[in-house]
Amino acid sequence: MPTEKTKAKASQDFVPIKEIRDGVVILGDGSMRIALMTSSLNFALKSADEQEAIISQYQEFLNSLDFSIQFFIQSRRLNIEPYLDSLRDAEKKQLNELLKIQINEYIEFIKNFVSLTEIVAKTFYIIIPYSPPAFGVKPGAAGVSGIFGKFLGGKKNEKGGFKGDKFEEYKSQLQQRVEAVSQGLARTGVRAVPLNTEELIELFYTLYNPGELAKGGISGLEQAK
Repeated sequence: MPTEKTKAKASQDFVPIKEIRDGVVILGDGSMRIALMTSSLNFALKSADEQEAIISQYQEFLNSLDFSIQFFIQSRRLNIEPYLDSLRDAEKKQLNELLKIQINEYIEFIKNFVSLTEIVAKTFYIIIPYSPPAFGVKPGAAGVSGIFGKFLGGKKNEKGGFKGDKFEEYKSQLQQRVEAVSQGLARTGVRAVPLNTEELIELFYTLYNPGELAKGGISGLEQAK
């Protein structure tokens, strides 16, 4: 039986993020992260020579890194209702009866197909870390207010945060790693773009709220395609 002294931990205690500033995620232990969204590559459609070249370039890319990186894949079920709504609008505006029938049949086909087959989109990310030599952030996980404070109009608490000059210095070091990763991936035919603050907030929000995944995508995806 739980006693009166037993207190359930708030969900914020499980979020290891101190804040998100200028496209950089600052964790509770003072380390920093930048997330890159990458394009995909259909390796199977490449010729044998192209496949060997890609593998070789990718191997050189990994061997050139003197820091660790993390690969992250997000799968989410697509919400096709907006697309179906646009088809219904086109059907209403169509004057040709034959085309109206064809559009209606197409709508029914899409609905039946999706009901039998789950349509899932995959988004690919690379997380690039940097740990400052002397942390300016106190250890320990911070609440989600650190993630959403700026976004929701709240005031940022400067206590325990990086000072402006130190933040820019550490961010510059992290950006050098981002450039190295982006250039290495470009040689394999993969494009990468860093997520900005708003896109990072959206990403973490959907990760902690899986029910929201089907409601929309991340704007940076279009840049990476």
